[in-house]
Amino acid sequence: MTDNVKQQSPIQIVWRNKKARIGIVILTLFVLMALFGPLLAPYSVTNTSFAPAQGPTAAHWLGTTQSGQDVFTQLLYGARVSMFVGFVSGGIVILVALVVGFVAGYFGGMVDDILSLVMNIMLVLPGLPLMILIAAYIPHHGIGEIIFVMSLTGWAFGGRTLRAQMLTLSRQDYVLSARFAGENPFRIIFREILPNMLSYIIANFFGAVTGAVLAEAGLEFLGLGNPSITSWGTMIYWAQNGDALLNGQWAWIIAPGLCIALLASSMTLINFGIDTVANPRLQED
Repeated sequence: MTDNVKQQSPIQIVWRNKKARIGIVILTLFVLMALFGPLLAPYSVTNTSFAPAQGPTAAHWLGTTQSGQDVFTQLLYGARVSMFVGFVSGGIVILVALVVGFVAGYFGGMVDDILSLVMNIMLVLPGLPLMILIAAYIPHHGIGEIIFVMSLTGWAFGGRTLRAQMLTLSRQDYVLSARFAGENPFRIIFREILPNMLSYIIANFFGAVTGAVLAEAGLEFLGLGNPSITSWGTMIYWAQNGDALLNGQWAWIIAPGLCIALLASSMTLINFGIDTVANPRLQED
């Protein structure tokens, strides 16, 4: 490995990785789609005046729904909701995982035993059935409720892995020296330990976002979300209810599914680049 590679910033190292570069480009396109998609949509998402159940045409690139809405317009509008739910849920999940994992790993003792017990219980419980059970008993199924369900059920794995990292780093010489010097525990965590775990935390964040996007689509597909909201998940839900594949409207169901798969793949590819920051031996020449 050359000295030039060693002196590169973390962002440059991630961009240097070919897989991560592809993931960043794909994710950027989806972010732009979420931000500007409604402005670029050819029609209004509430417009139901078109001929229903059409296949792809020049006027409607992905066809129309059973109720006469343009599928391509729905796809552009749905990006904003799906990505908002995914990133907000992922942010809450990683925040809870950070607090629980750091407190358990740093302080140890009875605190660690109690928090580890809670994490183990959450990990043993099957995730999807638990989300379905909670969502089924929530009276209102809006975006906030979906974020709540996914945040409540998705933090345990990240908390467990971050706890393991904290246990390792909290026993390093520089941390022990800071402890013996009487430094405040929170200063040690945020000034000494956190910077050395940043790449690992970002990787866990992207993993949490991926899980949240997939979970949102799953809940919407099962009818446990709000079907009046336009998201990629509700598009698949209505396409399934309208027998899209049986009626030859393949684009209606494949387009949102492909977007979900590409979004999840982009964050997985970015994680390859983040791994190279944490492990220099993986860096490309």
